[in-house]
Amino acid sequence: MYDGLTGLYTFACPVRGEVRLPLSAFRVIDRLPGAAHPAVYKVTFSCECGDEHDGLVAHDDLDWAPLAGGDVSFVNLMTSKLESAAADLLELAATQIRAGAWPWSFFCYPEERARPVFPSSFRALGAGEDRIGLAVECPSCSRTSVNLVTHRHVDVPFYNDRKVDVVEYMFSGDRQTTLEAFRAEVDSGRFDARRRDLAA
Repeated sequence: MYDGLTGLYTFACPVRGEVRLPLSAFRVIDRLPGAAHPAVYKVTFSCECGDEHDGLVAHDDLDWAPLAGGDVSFVNLMTSKLESAAADLLELAATQIRAGAWPWSFFCYPEERARPVFPSSFRALGAGEDRIGLAVECPSCSRTSVNLVTHRHVDVPFYNDRKVDVVEYMFSGDRQTTLEAFRAEVDSGRFDARRRDLAA
């Protein structure tokens, strides 16, 4: 599902058969009821065929595979054997987290502060040419905030924009209404946003 070498997710497409897309191509991420270990998410993604399709992503592929590289193996030139890179990549990620860097972050508008987050907290993404409207459910206050970020901010773990634009709007607690309001705002292009500093 997730390719650690390319940073792309693989999904089925009724037109092209199979497509490989970055996280920034996701449009809606919904946790499905039921399974908890691992949790399963229904993802609506913007396909290369020009349409939007649905797919399923396990929690491990959504949050952890980008840090551990999934099932990435390499030829160790010292031993001439095929070895897994997962342990080394996880140790590298743990080292960065211990040093205070977080793989993904966003600015929580109700709390007026930057917060660490995983992609499973993303609720909706609306892509422009160089910016993405990212609706995130804060793991601390459970409210939804919308940030305008670069594609790299979403697609590359441990790359966080130093400054992001924040939509100054309090979304309702009703999830469906929030998603509809967010998508309407993204489509209209009328964001009232101010730039906020994500650097600690």
